[in-house]
Amino acid sequence: MSMNDPLGDMLTRIRNAQMRRRPKVVTPASNLRAHVLDVLAEEGYIRGYARVDHKNGLSQLEIELKYSNGQPAIRQIKRVSKPGRRVYSQLKDLPTVANGLGVAILSTPKGVMSDTRAREEKVGGEILCDVF
Repeated sequence: MSMNDPLGDMLTRIRNAQMRRRPKVVTPASNLRAHVLDVLAEEGYIRGYARVDHKNGLSQLEIELKYSNGQPAIRQIKRVSKPGRRVYSQLKDLPTVANGLGVAILSTPKGVMSDTRAREEKVGGEILCDVF
């Protein structure tokens, strides 16, 4: 069975694993997922991730979740741009998540990056997800 929204699936796996206080979660690997995880690790929302290659040619991403005092580092993570409705933003219209406490992850012509880095690079793009 094919998957319509692989990034949304990864975000849901992260959300579900954090509700169950799991230390790690596994998701199928793709370049877009890896780039989003790079931004999450850079912003301090996850400890890190590793790519695990299996004998049958499939590879997975093993994500180490981050907790502080038993609470997940990610309070809220939601998909903004969906396959049925893409959401794009110019530089001047970039959103601020939770009054600047959260991060919007964008796919730009210069790669996948956070909203603050997109402002520094002076570039807009597709808003993939919001993290707080």
